[in-house]
Amino acid sequence: LALKEKNYQVYTLRGNHEQMLLDARLGGSAHMLWMMNGGEFTLRSFGVSSPDELDEKYQTFFAGTEFYQTGKDFIAVHAGLNFDAEDPFNDLESILWIRGFEVDLNFLNGRLLIHGHTPIPKEKILSQPLEGAINIDGGCFYQSLPEMGHLVAFKLEERKFLVVDNED
Repeated sequence: LALKEKNYQVYTLRGNHEQMLLDARLGGSAHMLWMMNGGEFTLRSFGVSSPDELDEKYQTFFAGTEFYQTGKDFIAVHAGLNFDAEDPFNDLESILWIRGFEVDLNFLNGRLLIHGHTPIPKEKILSQPLEGAINIDGGCFYQSLPEMGHLVAFKLEERKFLVVDNED
């Protein structure tokens, strides 16, 4: 949000946890699912007890996240794409939740699919071939597990991974 306020061009992707937060506002089982998947930590970090109590700027931010971002050389999504779907971009459930998908290089047409959702060790991230699909989920939350606890980004222009250790 601070970068957007400084007029940086920022694209934010929606993941399963953001979707669960948005759904939690409806109550019922959606609220319970979110609470069992980190919702209580999120609420505590914002100093509130309900997702409805989040400041409007954060609610607007989460609601404005995009399911995917595409460019000439890339496709970015949270979890991955279901290449068996008639249009993988319309399968929002898979964009948020899929694991272990088979990549369709014809669909990608030379673009790199950048995704996360499934934490993998840093060394596995850094050793991926930079074609087809790359997973950049370094398990930032899992800092107590060996080879996890890293926030990873991918610099498209340089085709280079950027890794920062979780300092929390």
